[in-house]
Amino acid sequence: MSTIRRYVFAFSVLLVPTILHAFSSPFPPEARYEVGFSPDRGSLDLVQKAIRSAKNEILVAAYSFTSKPIAQALVDASRRGVRVMVVADEKSNGGRYTATTFLANQGVPVRLNGHYAIHHHKFLVIDGTTTETGSFNYTGSATDKNAENVLVLWNTPGLASIYSNEWRRLWNEATPMGHKY
Repeated sequence: MSTIRRYVFAFSVLLVPTILHAFSSPFPPEARYEVGFSPDRGSLDLVQKAIRSAKNEILVAAYSFTSKPIAQALVDASRRGVRVMVVADEKSNGGRYTATTFLANQGVPVRLNGHYAIHHHKFLVIDGTTTETGSFNYTGSATDKNAENVLVLWNTPGLASIYSNEWRRLWNEATPMGHKY
């Protein structure tokens, strides 16, 4: 094998995959993260900060959703022109006095997903670039009583795209809240 062919081979086998990985990574150089914990160690504040950062869209996937502060932050975002959409667990949110009911009554599109034993997701995708996730349910107990965590990954459009695709799949199989209740 000639020297040139060895260099071409080495480039294509060793460097091309590395270069492609760098461009396809969900964590670009400008990515950053913030973490909060419950109780009383920043979890609720961090979720609200992420919601307030939205300029265009917030996609919400929730298990149990009873938090008035988070529901109000989502309504506030909607009122400032951000498209807010929620898909939540049907069994945990089908009652009359849930945050999902409040959001639906405020004109926020809500769908309930009953296709699983538990729709146990807890994440937000914000403007297609930021993802909030963790164990933190959007409830008062998660804020004040439980040991929970929140992780916000800022400026990670590759990761946000993965979560957005999962959110859309869940949304498409769910039932619009207004049609059922």
